Amino acid sequence: MFGWKKKQAVPVVVEIPSPVPGTLVALEQVPDEAFAAKMMGEGIAIQPAEGKVIAPFDGKVVHLMEKSKHAIMLEHASGAQILIHVGMNTVSLKGEGFTAHVKTGDVIARGQLLLEFDIVLIEQAGYPVITPVIVPNGQECVKQVEVAASQSDPAQAVIIIQC
Repeated sequence: MFGWKKKQAVPVVVEIPSPVPGTLVALEQVPDEAFAAKMMGEGIAIQPAEGKVIAPFDGKVVHLMEKSKHAIMLEHASGAQILIHVGMNTVSLKGEGFTAHVKTGDVIARGQLLLEFDIVLIEQAGYPVITPVIVPNGQECVKQVEVAASQSDPAQAVIIIQC
């Protein structure tokens, strides 16, 4: 009657660069069925060139696997979350070869060092060091996820999340 309409929320697009320096690998090539079949979510995988996880955006640490330090979940201001999982079956190392520079609940800044890991130790223990970076399924704010080439470096990819 008064012509009022419910305002549509403006979509937020979040571009997430690789948080791990290295070579891009298709998620389907990860030697773990849950990641390769995208059962847990869409994303990319990185074959690390160095053992560092860098914050790809300003946000917060939603969860750090405290004992093993092999996985960390980050949240962007939009509410979108990503999971960075260093290596396959590295939880078995019980934190050996991993150093966390943050803890659950910490506020983080883009470019901040979050984790360090020993690539040689992980490989010598018999574990692949390939690192999936995914947008976990089931997030209410995430409407769409895609992977695209980075504009600054076409050999790298970014995860694009539309909230």
